[in-house]
Amino acid sequence: MLKVTKREEQLLLTYQPDGFNGVRWLDDKLLEDGSVTLRRCFTFTKSDLISPVDGSSDEEERTFILGTRFNEYYTIAGDILGVKHDVLLDIGMNINTKTFVAHRDISIFRKIDELVDEAIVVGGDIENSIPLIDFDLLLKTFPTSTELTHYSRSRISRILKDYFGKISDAEGSLTRYLRRKKKLSPITNESLLSNFELQKFEYIHAELESMLEDSESYPEKDWQEKILDLLLLIFPKYIAVLENVHIKDFYSNPTRVTDRYIDLMLVDANGNTDIIEVKKPFPRALLSSHKYRDNHTPKKELAGSVMQAEKYLFHLSKWGRAGEQEIYKRRKAELPNNIELKITNPKAMLLIGRDNDFAGEQSFDFEIIRRKYANMLDVITYDDLLRRVSNIIEMINRKTDLNEAAND
Repeated sequence: MLKVTKREEQLLLTYQPDGFNGVRWLDDKLLEDGSVTLRRCFTFTKSDLISPVDGSSDEEERTFILGTRFNEYYTIAGDILGVKHDVLLDIGMNINTKTFVAHRDISIFRKIDELVDEAIVVGGDIENSIPLIDFDLLLKTFPTSTELTHYSRSRISRILKDYFGKISDAEGSLTRYLRRKKKLSPITNESLLSNFELQKFEYIHAELESMLEDSESYPEKDWQEKILDLLLLIFPKYIAVLENVHIKDFYSNPTRVTDRYIDLMLVDANGNTDIIEVKKPFPRALLSSHKYRDNHTPKKELAGSVMQAEKYLFHLSKWGRAGEQEIYKRRKAELPNNIELKITNPKAMLLIGRDNDFAGEQSFDFEIIRRKYANMLDVITYDDLLRRVSNIIEMINRKTDLNEAAND
């Protein structure tokens, strides 16, 4: 068993053996190899040990120096945690083994270190530090062993279903719905169209809900392709999606033209072009949970995505007529015959994040941010997309009920 304690200017980790093994194996490991690793997370050398390892101690535990206080932080050497840089922890935070080790002895800071290339700072006032409330949330939502198994099985199932005919729950629900639905007597063209539209949007809503419940099992590319299929049903004015569209950047480097690539470009029935950014629905990716000057500010995922979309729109517009001709020349095989591409005040759509966990004033602050960019960019959360589809379904049903009442 491991226990983390604070003592004066140091952060200590104590090993207490379980069962009948004692601490002799640990002493032997330090003497023979010069180091020992505990819980696949902490690696200590003889110099980190407070008590001796030459057999003169009969204590049934061993205590190591995990970190040393400097100003308002405990500094933990990167070598101890197996990360590239030192880790700084606010002295006021509650520190225990769960701060470092997740289920199946997964090192939390090693997982963070795989994604960043700078010192990891938790709490305090240092720039780019992780606020304590967000770090606590990270620990609470870190995948459990059951979740990891579930994600693995889900991803495998999603690959195998193409070969074994397995369909998603949403598709199955739609099939059962259509089988149960009563056959209608001769109806008008208007009611036939309404019935079709209702079934279409009910399918979209069910499929989107199913995907959001299992989003971790989708690779980024598969997620984008599936979402785009649904978006083309929701926004039928678009007839084509062009991937990896080459554009010219005349401004970033004054000495030469830079090549840029727009991930996804939408083309409507008249040839007008817009762009779309589809991000996976990572939770808490939009606004900070803590306030800066009494405001919830955009997180890097949101701010960076908005900036990227704005730059794409800028370069696309500046390319003008030459850009229209160049893009059409390269991609005409993917477009209807005789259509003419137009770059006329293009706009962007950004599908990103969830808002179902907003608390307090976050919804209000997020709406202000959205409206700031409304003239050129439509920021849509996945929950917002669900609400839009739900409202469409409600209005179709309401119209159908009114028509039926009028015919009675």
